Amino acid sequence: MHISVIGCGHLGATHAACMASIGHEVVGVEIDEEKTELLNSGRAWFHEPGLDAMIAGNIAAGRLRFTTSIAEAARSARAHFIGVATPGRPDGSYDLSQLHAVLSALVPQLRGEALIIGKSTVPPGTAADLQAMADDLLAPGQEGRVEIAWNPEFLRESCALADTLRPDRIVAGTTSARAAELIREIYQPITDSGVPLLVTDLATAELVKGAANAFLAAKISFSNAMADICAATGGDVRALAAALGMDPRIGPAFLRAGVGYGGACLPKDVRGLGAFASGIGVRGAAGLLTAIDAVNEARVGQAIGLIRQALGTLAGRRVGVWGAAFKPGTDDVRDSPALRVADGLRPLGAEVTVYDPMATGTARALAPELKYADSALGAAAGADALVVATAWPEFAAASAAEAAQAANRTVVIDICQGIDARTWRNAGWEVSSLVTGGPPAG
Repeated sequence: MHISVIGCGHLGATHAACMASIGHEVVGVEIDEEKTELLNSGRAWFHEPGLDAMIAGNIAAGRLRFTTSIAEAARSARAHFIGVATPGRPDGSYDLSQLHAVLSALVPQLRGEALIIGKSTVPPGTAADLQAMADDLLAPGQEGRVEIAWNPEFLRESCALADTLRPDRIVAGTTSARAAELIREIYQPITDSGVPLLVTDLATAELVKGAANAFLAAKISFSNAMADICAATGGDVRALAAALGMDPRIGPAFLRAGVGYGGACLPKDVRGLGAFASGIGVRGAAGLLTAIDAVNEARVGQAIGLIRQALGTLAGRRVGVWGAAFKPGTDDVRDSPALRVADGLRPLGAEVTVYDPMATGTARALAPELKYADSALGAAAGADALVVATAWPEFAAASAAEAAQAANRTVVIDICQGIDARTWRNAGWEVSSLVTGGPPAG
């Protein structure tokens, strides 16, 4: 099938490449000319394992190309996926302006029957509003009908290809059998392998992504709340999480206590769903989501307080920070608690040097006032304290003895369960942990 994917960021570029890989002819639309040129050269402008090779292979096979022209997409495609960003506003609500801009540019260019499939995360009611907007945008005498459907994404950064090609489920919100059948046809190479496709109404499909992210965020915030209780009572939140995770009704995923969740999705979707719930008067849901967000927001301040406790004062202290990405395996620093901690130390008088195996470039663009090192030992050099902020395998495997030789003082604060405390303590380090709340006894 000839399809288009409009908006080629983390979601869109991945979706375009994966749709081409299962046999469709795909044109990706990206308004940024430099990013479009890079994509057409066979490379994404962000890191996602395996994506560059998939893009390059499908371009070479003639199944994938990228353009800045939405008119070209309108002429060539039968179905149009929209994957533009829906960032959060200051009040937490979703900013849908990019969706509206795409629809305004696309619909007048269409001829014949067309299906527009939203993939962006939005509040319920968005698709119905876009359908009314599309109907109004049809020019007098314009042939055919434009129909809006919703097909949310459930991608994890660093696992996005597998999550597209071998997802747990595909959800499609439609208002007609025709739209449902077309979506089934698009995804048939995937569903033939046993992946379930659930057809729902539009509102349910719009809600499912935000609800899923809010539930995962709730597990993280719950585990961090339990970590605070354990710290106050002498309990071990790691053993607690293991015991909870053995319950099949709970499961072990997203119970790792630490500095909290970040990235482009969980913080935005918790706030966006909370703002939506508040706006429609569902106060119980709004209060729950506000509490989840509040626990998460508090973790950055708790981490900074723990670092101050370990050093006595931050004024004039040199602090090395290992990690800037919001999680290992990605270069994404959007709403990263690790980078927020690093940046929060600087106004308190600390001289901060950050190292991340993958995200140094993106961190430097977002927080240029910080210093950056080319290696973990480079960030530790001359430091009065070392903060382990992202649980990269490189940090777990790092030599505590070598780090001690590089540092000025052997003080390490682990805010993400990123190192083995016993190993570092045996190497002479004073170890503090956000999970246990302070320097362990003994």
